[in-house]
Amino acid sequence: MTNLYSTLAERFSSRLDATFLRIPGGGSLTYREVDQRSARMATVLRDFGVGIGDRVVVQIDKSTDNVALYLACLRTGAVFLPLNTAYTPGEVGYFVDDAAPTLVIARPGTLDDLPTRVVHLDTDGTGSFAEASDAADAFDHVIERAPGDVAAMLYTSGTTGRSKGAMLTHANLTSNALALHEIWGFGPDDVLLHTLPIFHVHGLFVALHCAMLSGNEVIFLPKFGPAEVVEQLPNATVMMGVPTQYTRLIADDRFTTNVCSSVRLFTSGSAPMTEAVHADFTARTGLQILERYGMTEAGMITSNPYDGTRVPGTVGFPLPGVELRVSDDDGAPVPTGETGIVEIRSAGLFAGYWRMPEKTSAEHRDGGWFITGDVGSVDAAGRLTLEGRSSDMIISGGYNVYPKEIEMVLDEVPGVLETGVIGVPHPDFGEAVVAIVVRDGSAEVTDAQLAAALDGVLARFKHPKQYIDASELPRNAMSKVQKATLRTEHRALFAD
Repeated sequence: MTNLYSTLAERFSSRLDATFLRIPGGGSLTYREVDQRSARMATVLRDFGVGIGDRVVVQIDKSTDNVALYLACLRTGAVFLPLNTAYTPGEVGYFVDDAAPTLVIARPGTLDDLPTRVVHLDTDGTGSFAEASDAADAFDHVIERAPGDVAAMLYTSGTTGRSKGAMLTHANLTSNALALHEIWGFGPDDVLLHTLPIFHVHGLFVALHCAMLSGNEVIFLPKFGPAEVVEQLPNATVMMGVPTQYTRLIADDRFTTNVCSSVRLFTSGSAPMTEAVHADFTARTGLQILERYGMTEAGMITSNPYDGTRVPGTVGFPLPGVELRVSDDDGAPVPTGETGIVEIRSAGLFAGYWRMPEKTSAEHRDGGWFITGDVGSVDAAGRLTLEGRSSDMIISGGYNVYPKEIEMVLDEVPGVLETGVIGVPHPDFGEAVVAIVVRDGSAEVTDAQLAAALDGVLARFKHPKQYIDASELPRNAMSKVQKATLRTEHRALFAD
């Protein structure tokens, strides 16, 4: 049987009475309790008409029920489709229209206007998904799935502004989980401090799969906060974070060597980490962060070694089973040490973009090589250094932001001729979203009006942190806006 749930359950089956998810101040659940909860949720999914291969859209807060719901989808053969809780109803509407889910599970009082079946996880009355699960019998089966069957779908936008649903199979997720669990040395005595949201690869797959494969306890923080992390770190052996979280910890005087004394592994991903942050972290704690590299379509791709030299500014070596090369624009491999486009192939590579065969084909080369769009170089030892992105994507606070969808909204504001949205270095968020605005003089438009145009349309993390006036945008001979020029011009905007 190749259902990912079967692999996870087999590994934690000897630890069913051990604590799985512990929310500080909010109680805990054992592996047995989460397994049983997922079995009852599986029954409710089937009662709502969710069948094998059907999409289940989930936009709910981080909780133990959210984890159980993910496991319920796996065991019934449904496709779990989590959405960022910051997405507006309009953004969610696009995903629902595109994914055609059988069921949408939402927070209380949200998404009622969607043209599909919506059930709330919790309500103050009756009829919620959680309440139905309380009363349901357990679905004690695990539906057999083939390696290439889709287990989850995560949306990743493109520079055109149209989001793409990356289809991740049971084999993709299983192979990535087993590789990470091995190379990062997870064992039965580990305790994972979980500070991440669980609507993307890092928090949902990387963190939770590694823990479940050893039956580990997970200290399940509802959200990141320096004070909460400092309080819980002495109880943990592993923490996975993003650069923004580490910069905030370093800025907190309570974050000391003693606080970290039990932690054997700090990892960082979802955005590049500067060498300065690496150095500040080591100076404060005497420890080194293990930086790795991944993406929605492939899970984790490379990692600095657990045992061995970790080089700040690099993202390490390909995971077991991952092939990596650096090529020129035509797909020809470049010499060692030279810069080019990073391309990969592996068992962890996604099955394609939902209902976008042309886009799937366009991002692959002959031989199954996937074009990541990231720019980097590989040294003689095989270590990858990332040097940028071939697209204009921004990574702010660990979240992907695609300029085109912001520009499309701002360009419709009366008085705006055009805009260019870029990411520039930011000491806290890694990159900050900035909008360069060319006004046409037909109407007075303030920064507040520009910000108001985005309210309720795009998630807050996509909103520019600053608006800058310009008489025109720089263009090349083909009239393409030169985003690189804008980034260079404004790169010191948030410098200390």
